[in-house]
Amino acid sequence: MHSFGHRANAVATFALTILAAMCFAASFSDSFNSPTPAASAQILNINWFQKEANANDEVSMTLNISADLSSLFTWNTKQVFVFVAAEYETPQNALNQVSLWDGIIPAKEHAKFLIHTTNKYRFIDQGSNLKGRDFNLTMHWHIMPKTGKMFADKIVMTGYQLPEQYR
Repeated sequence: MHSFGHRANAVATFALTILAAMCFAASFSDSFNSPTPAASAQILNINWFQKEANANDEVSMTLNISADLSSLFTWNTKQVFVFVAAEYETPQNALNQVSLWDGIIPAKEHAKFLIHTTNKYRFIDQGSNLKGRDFNLTMHWHIMPKTGKMFADKIVMTGYQLPEQYR
């Protein structure tokens, strides 16, 4: 006859196999979700645009950031990490990214928002490359599921330009 240890092992193995199959099914079901997020950003004011003592350019700006990310949430979504970055090109680098604001959206009820803020992180370029520079504001998000792999995507908002002179 089978001992208690053999029976406990069989039950535990069966339970873990069922749990793994349920996690796989949950993760697989997210691949059928087609989110349609929307975002926009407005630069209300350039608070200052200056050259630092070490010859780097620094910008402070006031932003209105609005988004509707509720379509990113499914029953398998734990939270969404979102951030807005300024992206631009310089002669030294094809892509420069500077994070201006970030946040964590814990639930679908908080996924539609309008934020009036100054850039949370310093917008600094190593060098004097920002005068009159065209740039994009890009909203990136990372969907953190309860089970399965993380998904990431972004919305690029174009048409922004920094002033020609320091303020």
